[in-house]
Amino acid sequence: MSSTVITTVVQMMESLPIEVQERVLEHLREYIDDLQDEIQWDRSFQKTQEKLVAAARRAKQEIAEGHAIAMDYDQL
Repeated sequence: MSSTVITTVVQMMESLPIEVQERVLEHLREYIDDLQDEIQWDRSFQKTQEKLVAAARRAKQEIAEGHAIAMDYDQL
């Protein structure tokens, strides 16, 4: 991140009363945590995407060949 972006955020925060700064900080922490979770999910998905595509193709082929059995969700 560029230092100008950080400087801008700091200046914006400094213009607020301390109580509001604390609220904004808590929101930022939550937002950053959510972003980090999304990044982790995206990385995990990218690592398994080829396997998921292969499994989907295999399932589609089994269905086309009549080897698939419909799942009975009531039995779960």
